[in-house]
Amino acid sequence: MPLHPDFLTKPLAHRGLHDRSKGIPENSPAAFQAAIDAGYGIECDLQLSADGKAMVFHDDRLDRLTEATGPVRGHTAADLGEIKLKDGDDFIPTLTELLAQVKGRVPLLIEIKDQDGKLGPDTGSLEADTARLLADYDGPVAVMSFNPHAIAYMREYAPDLALGLVTCNFAAEEEAAALPADYAAALSEISDYDRVGACFISHDHRDLHRPRVAALKKAGAAILCWTIRSKEQEDAARKVAQNITFEGYLA
Repeated sequence: MPLHPDFLTKPLAHRGLHDRSKGIPENSPAAFQAAIDAGYGIECDLQLSADGKAMVFHDDRLDRLTEATGPVRGHTAADLGEIKLKDGDDFIPTLTELLAQVKGRVPLLIEIKDQDGKLGPDTGSLEADTARLLADYDGPVAVMSFNPHAIAYMREYAPDLALGLVTCNFAAEEEAAALPADYAAALSEISDYDRVGACFISHDHRDLHRPRVAALKKAGAAILCWTIRSKEQEDAARKVAQNITFEGYLA
């Protein structure tokens, strides 16, 4: 299924329209409401709870964003829902709660965070719960991941969903340093795009000049990008990308 047209016209607020200085943490209900009120789309992240529930949270550990410590996967959804986010009044939301809040009013771009640790095949539970929850969701939604195995699972669990890959120059990313060089090169060239049934990519704005990006665009792929932090970056990115994920300013 192709992306809903709203994904190409409404800038996507990175982890919601967050601003910790105003008491609005990232991936919080307050950040999502701010995006909705401003007419922006929402980009958000999912991690897995100990009891197999999709939680709206970026990091695999709680330490940076809450006063709690340890891995997200070490806590049940109920326990995570009682953990307050730093610099705000909100608690960690479930995907169920996010969907009920958005109600299809703006496009929702969901990133499945890697559960394998090395962008490998040890994943599937988070994808299964995400697909289950999205089955009855009425609104523009798409799912993406850096891990192509995660998107292959999503294609199996939700064949009619718009799916994409989050992409970049993996060889230049510190987080990808542990990947075998040949795998990093293959990911950088977005070699799994057709295999997983993707219809879009969200590519690092610093690497939009990559010939593979141009080839995919010519072949009909939708090209989104991340993460834009100024009007100048936005102007440059839009020469290639059809839409942006942004933070720190108003796109």
